Amino acid sequence: MPKDQSFRFSIAPMMDWTDRHCRAFHRTLSSHARLYTEMVTANAVIFGDRERLLGFSDVEHPLAVQLGGSEPEALAKAARICADWGYDEINLNVGCPSDRVQGGNFGACLMRDPALVARCVAAMKAEVAIPVTVKCRIGVDEQDPETALDALADAVLAAGVDGLIVHARKAWLQGLSPKENRDVPPLDYGRVHRLKQRLLDQRLPDVPVSINGGILTLEEAQAQLAYVDGVMLGRAAYQNPDLLLAVDPVLFGEPAPHADGFAAVEAFEPYIAAHRATGGRLHDVTRHMLGLFTGRPGARAYRRHLATEGVKPEAGLPVLRAAVDEVRRAEARRAAGRAALVA
Repeated sequence: MPKDQSFRFSIAPMMDWTDRHCRAFHRTLSSHARLYTEMVTANAVIFGDRERLLGFSDVEHPLAVQLGGSEPEALAKAARICADWGYDEINLNVGCPSDRVQGGNFGACLMRDPALVARCVAAMKAEVAIPVTVKCRIGVDEQDPETALDALADAVLAAGVDGLIVHARKAWLQGLSPKENRDVPPLDYGRVHRLKQRLLDQRLPDVPVSINGGILTLEEAQAQLAYVDGVMLGRAAYQNPDLLLAVDPVLFGEPAPHADGFAAVEAFEPYIAAHRATGGRLHDVTRHMLGLFTGRPGARAYRRHLATEGVKPEAGLPVLRAAVDEVRRAEARRAAGRAALVA
């Protein structure tokens, strides 16, 4: 396995979710998780509002930007811009199955053209010194995953790719919606394991292979690390961010940055205050925090308070604190009830 552990655990790029506020919150919960931006197209980087699209806080490192595109020259130019902005990795999207990416001939449909993906990787590698990685599926539509994934891997490895992240499902470009493509095609973890073993057999142990798709717990992540170099969680990390507090001790052997969710929220308050001071709304940030206390007493009241009060233009830190107090009070009531039963 690669000596570099920076790919050991990561949080997937997710459209409309992993914006800069989400990433800053996740970094509060784990010092080691590798974070990814939402996908941004190469042309948007070249011609768009770069501060809006690429801006991030220094606390987010290690941080990768995910690019979408299929034109080597444009991707190379975008990669150079992103490297100059200070990103730690450029990731090429070869897995998204949405109509938008199909119309632009990028995302998962690139699984059909490994040679083009290789040219894109080579062009970016020629422009930047930071790692260039690829996130892909095991195949699309009627492709045989055994040959499709190997063909893509061989092409990008020859182009010098620095890592592969494989969503262990096919993408069906016709007949399934993007949402269905996240759940309906069956998972095939064994296919990703075989890819890693093949690279080891070819004496390419330093090319990390990460696995993505359907992994819900850190216990499942640990089990996967017996076969691959890294695990990427998506919706599980977003919807239940409490689990991120265990990432550093469980997967990296280091203490969690904060003792619990209460301490993490308190530590995150200065970030929120700074955002509010520049005219930002509380909801911009707290919409990513709704799942923090999932499964704990008072979690529903916490979410309800943020959903009703946090969206108001004047809402600030007192609203967040009041929501957190719902959990504190509920846990205190439960503890008092248990103590009474014992007495």
